[in-house]
Amino acid sequence: MKDRLVQTATEMLATRPRESLSIRALAAAAGTATAAVYTLFGSKDALIGEVRTRAVSGLFAFLSVVPASSDPLADVSALAEGYRRWALGHPHLYAVLFGGLQSFDPSGTAGTGDPIGLLLDAINRGRAASVLAGDPADIALSLWVALHGLVTLELAGALDSATADRTFASAVPATLRGWACSEV
Repeated sequence: MKDRLVQTATEMLATRPRESLSIRALAAAAGTATAAVYTLFGSKDALIGEVRTRAVSGLFAFLSVVPASSDPLADVSALAEGYRRWALGHPHLYAVLFGGLQSFDPSGTAGTGDPIGLLLDAINRGRAASVLAGDPADIALSLWVALHGLVTLELAGALDSATADRTFASAVPATLRGWACSEV
């Protein structure tokens, strides 16, 4: 029942504003009583927190398989591609994660399961190799802005596949060039 409620909440949050999610509608859609939500989670906010936690864990698990190499810029690009593939493969979780329920934590201290930490690690390796210059949080945020915009447009159907592929292939290198010590 707990998994069904989380899945139902994920789907509902992906298609409507958080404020419109009611316990009654959620329970009905999951085929249970409202008491189940309170018994299993304690509150609507706790259930939404569980949805967010699962989304962060899913993205982290997906990005964790991207191997670190001796080329930190290639690693940043591979992480960006992984972010996009995860979003396209999990549009409901992406919508929940980045539809107002997730904030950017540039400190990299959100925990070992924080996907931003993987990106910050690659950026810091790029800075150590003198191929990137600037504040790691600023670099990560500028990459995230570019990726989030492209992925959101792609998921909304505003970009056809060929345009999305072409734009994505140029956006990450262009963003990295903006932070380069020398031509990237």
